Amino acid sequence: MTMKIDWLRGCATALVTPFTGNGEIDEDRMRALVERQIAGGIKLLVPCGTTGESATLTEEEDQRVIQIVVEAARGRARVIAGTGSNATFSAIEYSRAARSLGVDAVLSVAPYYNKPTQEGLYAHFRAIAEAVRDVPLILYNVPGRTSSNIAALTVSRLANDLENIVGVKEASGDMAQIMAILRQRPPGFRVLSGDDAMTLPIVALGGDGVISVASNEVPDLMATLADLALAGRWNEAREIHFRLLPLMEVNFVESNPGPVKAALAMLGCLEEKYRLPLVPLQEKNRARVQEALSNLGLLKGISHAAA
Repeated sequence: MTMKIDWLRGCATALVTPFTGNGEIDEDRMRALVERQIAGGIKLLVPCGTTGESATLTEEEDQRVIQIVVEAARGRARVIAGTGSNATFSAIEYSRAARSLGVDAVLSVAPYYNKPTQEGLYAHFRAIAEAVRDVPLILYNVPGRTSSNIAALTVSRLANDLENIVGVKEASGDMAQIMAILRQRPPGFRVLSGDDAMTLPIVALGGDGVISVASNEVPDLMATLADLALAGRWNEAREIHFRLLPLMEVNFVESNPGPVKAALAMLGCLEEKYRLPLVPLQEKNRARVQEALSNLGLLKGISHAAA
């Protein structure tokens, strides 16, 4: 039976990691981002995922970011730490470290580069879940980045065999697969969209919310969109969905988190600093991000952070 996690629904924010001009973690801005999220109505925070440039963080930096978010949230929001790796033993160690820092759950991406079979994926996630039995574990399926897809049947096996595997962040874009997961899942197992633009249709099919990139920029609107959809207020949810759709789309005009970091710099929330191999946006795409923010009325009176 799936561990009961009533709070795992609605909009979670896949937090960016702000850096200083010399490339270090900007701890003050990290805390400020958490405050902005909570003020906007976000109750679930996800540090050290794809949007947080986790692949470029050292193990020590990874733990420091998680610690900052846990401390800054101070019980006002739940923290779901990204702890995935393509090496199973590393994913276990990252998950154990996150547990010791007081997170509420961990998010574990499918192993990248290795391209495991479905049996390999099952064994990988089973090993992690068994190593941290007291921690809720959310699967993260994003084949466009990992080159390995967690099939619906594999998700179902894991959900039924391991009670602390409590949900999946589905970013495959394959609605047939997502519907199969929804149809086969055990009671209490959560299905969260990993794509902002798929939030509304996935909730309409019985899903439970989204782990969002756009909520970095518009936490209040994304939280409202998810809440309205979960309440079955479809007309109101649809209105916000279409209002935000240009922003959702432009956030992926280049590799995430390039566009969303550029947007947050325009909003004065951070310096537009990345770690290689990510680089600043092309000017034509920067203009598109600025246009999307302007059309939402977000740039009035904003003093941009220096790049």
